Amino acid sequence: MANTKKRAVGVATIDVELVVVRTKAKNGDTTEIAVDTANKVEVEPQTEDTDAVKLVKKNKVIAQKLGTSIVTGNQITLTDNVFIPELVKIFQGGTITPNGADNKYPTYTPPVAGSTDKGEVFEMDIYSAVYDAAGLIDKYEKITYPNCQGLPISMSIEDGTFRVPEYTINSAPKTGEAPYTITYVDALPEFTSAEA
Repeated sequence: MANTKKRAVGVATIDVELVVVRTKAKNGDTTEIAVDTANKVEVEPQTEDTDAVKLVKKNKVIAQKLGTSIVTGNQITLTDNVFIPELVKIFQGGTITPNGADNKYPTYTPPVAGSTDKGEVFEMDIYSAVYDAAGLIDKYEKITYPNCQGLPISMSIEDGTFRVPEYTINSAPKTGEAPYTITYVDALPEFTSAEA
């Protein structure tokens, strides 16, 4: 009988370096939007739970069948520092209309009340930096969430405070698919500027 002993190797990650939202059209074309203004991502596993069954006699546990939790997906809350109409259109649907000669500030209109427009299904990558003992970035951690769908957004406005939108996203794996994957890459993907 083998007895294996080894020291665990941990990975120290920090910061939301980049968020990439990837959609896929029916013809197979993909569109990716990179967000480098997000500053917080919270992930809460969504589970389906069954209760434990216990056989107790005279205050003594004779037997028990433990409860189970099955992961059905994740609820992701993405906090961004700016409003990005293209992203909101993916999350909840609606339309974007060009505005002005340079279209720097397009008009976003959400779906009308009672509409069946619920946005698009997308895949989301979240990148965090991995630092070494010298304080240098060694690599990046990439967490990918499949089959994401955004919920309708809510916005608050307050005097003297920049608005920081929060987006709630549900991710649910297909049958036989993992609820997320974690990989490590040497560099962040490169994207052209919106002005290019």
